[in-house]
Amino acid sequence: MAQRIYYLDGKKYYEVRTCKRMADGKRMSKRKKLDENGKRISSKIVADRVEYQIKKECDHILGKGGLWTWKSWHEECLRQMRISLQKSTVENYDGLVKKWMPSDWNDKILSEITKRDVFDLIFERITQREKVTPNTQKAVLRRIKRIFQLAVEEGILDRNPAIGIKVKAPRAEQKVLNSNEVEILLMAAKECSHRFYYHWAVALFTGMRNGELYALRWTDVDFARGLISISRQWTSKDGLHQTKSNRNRVVPICPELKKILLELKSFGPFQEKLWIGLYHIQKNANREEQLFTDLVLPRNRDWRLGFQAAALGKFCQGLGITKVKFHDLRATFITNMLSEGVPLVKVMALVGHSEVSTTNEYLRLAGVDVKEGTTEKLKYRLLENHPNVFSLSRR
Repeated sequence: MAQRIYYLDGKKYYEVRTCKRMADGKRMSKRKKLDENGKRISSKIVADRVEYQIKKECDHILGKGGLWTWKSWHEECLRQMRISLQKSTVENYDGLVKKWMPSDWNDKILSEITKRDVFDLIFERITQREKVTPNTQKAVLRRIKRIFQLAVEEGILDRNPAIGIKVKAPRAEQKVLNSNEVEILLMAAKECSHRFYYHWAVALFTGMRNGELYALRWTDVDFARGLISISRQWTSKDGLHQTKSNRNRVVPICPELKKILLELKSFGPFQEKLWIGLYHIQKNANREEQLFTDLVLPRNRDWRLGFQAAALGKFCQGLGITKVKFHDLRATFITNMLSEGVPLVKVMALVGHSEVSTTNEYLRLAGVDVKEGTTEKLKYRLLENHPNVFSLSRR
């Protein structure tokens, strides 16, 4: 629904318009400039009354059978998402909603779902099931909000019934290694020739994601310029595709990293067949595979099956240092850069963050915002006693 103001002969009038989308994809549009008496709409009160009447007329024409149900609109949203989002993202979105949504929601008419229905779902119905955490409630609510918002943008709904509902969830604890722990980890891993030594080392000196490391080729390493180019990643669900932010970036090769890369150069290169991820490839369809013979890092079964986090956690625990996951090595890289004074925008560029707020989250971990010498930079000071300053205390 929308109301447009226009002027005629110097007088202000209203035009009421609506556009409804039916379950078969067709659109039904209506607009009115005249009220029920055939006169131009000259006040907001009359415009609201006409808008309400148009809405009732549209609902009557569509009929209950022609309206979107929760299930039909959810499926339509997934169809739209598959056009622009990665397959794993869509599957994760679909799986979470289907897992926690009660079956009776499928047949609910989308326009008849109220804020109370959403509130009861999030805070009562799904909490009756086992192992429901505030983070799960928050994730389900976020996806429900998006599904309703898409309906608003398409003209199917006038408002989003999930707006205003919030779930308070505790912030997930991010763990990082300090400089001493990094040195202990790499020394111990090298001494025992751990199968993940080179993976951990390259991650700690580049801040690359696991999937980006998996797809790293020697053509991406430029020793002459001292740079590594990062333009793709590999995941088991989406295959070989662009990086998470869909942006290319470069990471400088520091002396320690150069030493590691030269060692890898003498061992490799390594090879593996990787399938090329394309958005139009459907589930169970034939996947195009390509043999890559110039991969930088050693291939091993645990890495291929996704056990790299468990391997790192177990090794850290055995060393008596902070138990971290593989992705925490990226966080360690970021916090170390920030604590050493590397500007926030440069760290953003190094790790491929699209939003400043994402990188900003690591400032707290790095202790940058609580270091000494910050509040001392304030320009105002306490004045010393001055003969011209009068005392306001009562005697």
